[in-house]
Amino acid sequence: MKTSVGPFLEKLENDFSLIKKIRPILARPTGRTVKYEIVDNSFYFWFRFVFKNSSAVEIGNYEFLKSLVRRDYPSSSEKMLERYFLEQYKASEDFSELGTYWERGNSNEIDIDAVNSLEKSVVLAEVKGSRAKIDLNVLAKKSTTLVEKLHGYEIVALSLDDM
Repeated sequence: MKTSVGPFLEKLENDFSLIKKIRPILARPTGRTVKYEIVDNSFYFWFRFVFKNSSAVEIGNYEFLKSLVRRDYPSSSEKMLERYFLEQYKASEDFSELGTYWERGNSNEIDIDAVNSLEKSVVLAEVKGSRAKIDLNVLAKKSTTLVEKLHGYEIVALSLDDM
């Protein structure tokens, strides 16, 4: 007997608000290019660190878990930083569309895409904890397909320094 995950995902999204469906910016609303992300920050941390390493928790190896969190937290916290900047762009009320962008196979992922359809402009942003980790040339290469569809764009680097 095969069971579809669709109803479960729908329940987690609509009834419990634990996840949300995201599509790349400019994707068709009915397109199949879709991802789900955990909305709740506590659950995000739990699944990223604790659940994934439940065997270490079960044997009481908390030092391993602490070391893992210390090592990987800076990169995983960039997702929270991305959410922060998306909320800032939303609060500015300068954009008609906000989102992320990726191509098939999760290639050419761009963290933030903010489109203003009135001014025909778009902001493409890479978000990292440290500005030193951002290479705007790489972002420009990743955005070539998106830039073909949009005109008048600005490439931006966002980090903790920009909060």
